Amino acid sequence: MTYLENSKQYTGTDLENIFFRPILTGQSAKELGVRVLYNMPHNAHVQLWNGQRNILQKFTSAGWSGSTAPTRTEKAIDMKRVKAELGFSAADYFSMVYEKISSIVDVNMEDLSGTILEQAETELFRQALAENIRATMWAGDSSADDGYNTFDGFLKLVQDGATSGSIEDFTYSEENLAQNSYVTEIFDRLWNSADPRIRDLKADGQLAYFVSSDLCYLYEKYLDEKGVDAAYIDSVNGRPQLAYHGIPVIDVRMDSYLAETSLHQSFALLTDRRNLVMAVNTADMPGNEVRMWYNPDEMENRQRAVFMAGCLLLDEKLIGYAYKQ
Repeated sequence: MTYLENSKQYTGTDLENIFFRPILTGQSAKELGVRVLYNMPHNAHVQLWNGQRNILQKFTSAGWSGSTAPTRTEKAIDMKRVKAELGFSAADYFSMVYEKISSIVDVNMEDLSGTILEQAETELFRQALAENIRATMWAGDSSADDGYNTFDGFLKLVQDGATSGSIEDFTYSEENLAQNSYVTEIFDRLWNSADPRIRDLKADGQLAYFVSSDLCYLYEKYLDEKGVDAAYIDSVNGRPQLAYHGIPVIDVRMDSYLAETSLHQSFALLTDRRNLVMAVNTADMPGNEVRMWYNPDEMENRQRAVFMAGCLLLDEKLIGYAYKQ
């Protein structure tokens, strides 16, 4: 049996350019659906400025008659140092990497070495890490004894805000969901009770309903009930993107992660995508690295990543929240 025994380590610019940047910038960051800050200084500070000020004045005479300075609010993202670790039996690891490489065209399968091998190993770990970052971004709870407890995710922050009263919220019951159309009542109530600034932000194209999978399913069933040809076609072919009155409806796909947590299982969240911020830092802390190596004593291939991450709600008043009791 052939084993992969060459160790690999990414630090500095290699850590950033080869490993993390592909999953946290560009299209990958867009797919996360929120604002991603990569390699902001530790701890990352975000400035909020009050831009809705009336700066137009009647012209009377020369001289300065400007108003006071704009209101600034500064928030710091509480970034935590975390590590991700994976271990595989040497035989299983070789099989997974071999399968990964075999899907690449024009590869000499008799010579599994060099850049192609490194890319395949890196991609395997990168996929697992990207999904765990996404899961913790939503379902993270640092107060939990186990599970995704490295840092608080958006749902924990929103739930705490709703409990404290800083986030406008309301509840619904299982009985309410007996009718598919009730999901539109949730969307309407979130919209109608939202801070006026949220409604003003619709023109920017960044508003979104972030919903649990059960509400997403109900909304699709509601659309299927429409007696038009388009509804039939969509029920057969599926809908690549849901929207309600022009605002995207995004399934956060967290059912399997939330089942064992104290967080709300069914929910809907209306906000601007830019209001949900996730920050990842791989540069400022000594010891941040990605390492892959073979342990001959255990006949095991191991992978480890050390970095910093955290989430922040920029403005809690720009969030509307509904959840099932």
